[in-house]
Amino acid sequence: MVSLDGRAGGIRGAERRQARRAQALSAARTEPLKLAELNHHVGYFLRRLQVALFKDFMRTLAPVDVRPAQYSVLILIAANPGRSQAAIGRALGIERARLARMLHELERRKWIERRAAAGDGRSHALFLTAAGDKALARIKALSARHEAQMVDLIGPKRRMLLLELLREFG
Repeated sequence: MVSLDGRAGGIRGAERRQARRAQALSAARTEPLKLAELNHHVGYFLRRLQVALFKDFMRTLAPVDVRPAQYSVLILIAANPGRSQAAIGRALGIERARLARMLHELERRKWIERRAAAGDGRSHALFLTAAGDKALARIKALSARHEAQMVDLIGPKRRMLLLELLREFG
């Protein structure tokens, strides 16, 4: 049969083919991508978990505008008053320049103070301020909420197993 436009199959045939192509393309876009070798890479899945954890952390702690690294620094300063910037940076694996910027921000917020270390004028000892203690109490409460949400996400048994495995690597 020849259509009005002179082509076999006609306009309706072309429309059906175009509709089938669109449907196949739509299905291809919604099917999950194959991960191939990534299925065997621990780092890939650790990174995916880290991204999910950090997104939830940022969302949960948004009221106090604290990032994960800032939280870690505040926790270590609170647990180790008077320790040096260098010691805190080493313990957390934060490079000096980045830590210095972070400490400036925490000082600006009046949460920490740096004092010249006894016996070494080049080194600074770190302390939480009264405002820092108060802020950290609220931050810890929000962090506990985040941690509970993570238990909901991965389950309590998996969380404990994951913590045990990861603690071995420091």
